[in-house]
Parts: sequence; structure tokens; C-alpha cells
Amino acid sequence: MFDLLQSSIMQRALIAALLVGLCAPAVGTFIVQRRLALLGDGIGHVALTGVALGFLTGTAPVLTAVVVAVLGAVAIELVRERGRTGGDVALALLFYGGIAGGVLLIGLSETGSNATLMSYLFGSISSVTQEDLWVIGALTVAVLGIVVVFGRELFVLCQDEEVAKASGLPVRFLSLLIAVTAALTVVVAMRVVGLLLVSALMVVPVAAGQQLTRGFRATLLIAMVFGVVATVGGLTYTAYVDVAPGAAIVLLALAGFAVSLGVGTLVRRSRTRESSP
Repeated sequence: MFDLLQSSIMQRALIAALLVGLCAPAVGTFIVQRRLALLGDGIGHVALTGVALGFLTGTAPVLTAVVVAVLGAVAIELVRERGRTGGDVALALLFYGGIAGGVLLIGLSETGSNATLMSYLFGSISSVTQEDLWVIGALTVAVLGIVVVFGRELFVLCQDEEVAKASGLPVRFLSLLIAVTAALTVVVAMRVVGLLLVSALMVVPVAAGQQLTRGFRATLLIAMVFGVVATVGGLTYTAYVDVAPGAAIVLLALAGFAVSLGVGTLVRRSRTRESSP
């Protein structure tokens, strides 16, 4: 393990994994609470168009992915809010349009290829550059800053939108803020687990946390711990076994969920027996 840490590639990969492990579950807690668990998938597909646009225009794919993902997230929230198209239909439109746009634009690009696009779809953490790391770090600070500053208001919104309106909270602004934060998180995580698996890292640690506690803040903190363990543990495993890091990270997160489900079930049964006469 010490020898691995001497490698600059592994150092960058571990830092990126740590940042993603903190960021994705933090935002995922609000998304799951609002019953938009597949939002990350939809935004991930749109971000693929942004990646391809970066190769087509000769600019940084991560930055163009940020712009396109944010625009897509705002679009889906506005469509969902109007109510004429259900949230699931709006997500489906993003799925299809994002994939089609990405494949079309990468075909027109002279510097990119379908193989390049695959590295973003499934993750390629070993190719994270120093510039990528700075972008990931900045986006992580922005995401966690939003969670800290607006956490209470976002919690009220996710619990009950009508209560949030009655309390005088800017519901539209907060809804857009969640969507934009989710978009930033998708871009942060795409180099680590890939755009197709990023939603799992936003949802599975949260689901694991919910098995162990019912408090919102406790769930958020436990989910972040699960996220860090999954990303860093999965990456470390792939350093010794030649498998895809994204797949290893998600499977480790699922294993954590299975363990938490078993522990949570035992605890609840124990409490039920103690409270029964």
C-alpha cells in the first residue's frame, strides 16, 4: 500500500475518490428525500453531451460537462414544476437526448472517439490529471458549501413542499438549487465511477444510512462515511486486482447497504422485543 501511495497517479486518484465519496452522498440525501433518486442518471446522460461538446470544440470536457449538466438539470426541474410532463417522463427525455447528443457530437469531433466517450461513461480514475483534480476540488467545495449554507431550507423543502411554501421559503429557487447541485455532483463523480454509475453513489450510501437511523442529519453523515469507505476501498481494491474502479466502488457500496440492512433489521427486532410486554 505504501508503494502505491508513492505514485502520483494513485495519489490523485485517492484524492478524487475521497472528494467524490463526501460529495455524492451529501447531495444524494436530499435527492432521495425528495423521491428523485434517478435524477443523477438523467443528468449523467446529459453531461455526456457536454463531454462530447468539449472534444468537438477543443475545450476542457469537464468544464463543458458542467455547463451542459447544469442547463439540463434546470430544464428538468422547470418541466417537472409545470406538471404537464411528469418527472419520470422528463428524466426519460434527458436519458435519450443526452446519449444521442453525446454519440452524435463525438462522431463529429476530430480529437475524440467512442472509446474516449466510454472512459467517461464507466470512469477512468487513473487518467485524472492535476487540472481535473483542481476542477473536482472546486466543484466539491461548491457542493458542500451549498449543503452547509442552505441545508435547513433544503431539508424543509424535501420533507414537504407545501410546508416550505407556507413558511415563505423560495421554493423555486431551492428546487433549482438542488438540481444544479446534483448536476455539479455528477460532473465531480464522472471521472471516478462514470456517468452510468454515478447515481448509484448518490443513492446507495443514503439508503444504507436510512437503515441505521431515521434522523436526517444522522443519515447524511452516515451516508458520507459509507461513500468515503466505498470510493477509497473500491479504488484500493482495484490497485491490486485489475477490474474497473467504478464497478468495484458501486459493488462495495451495495455490500455496505446489505450489511446495514441486516444490522438495522436486528436492531429494530431487538427494540420491538424490549418494548413488548
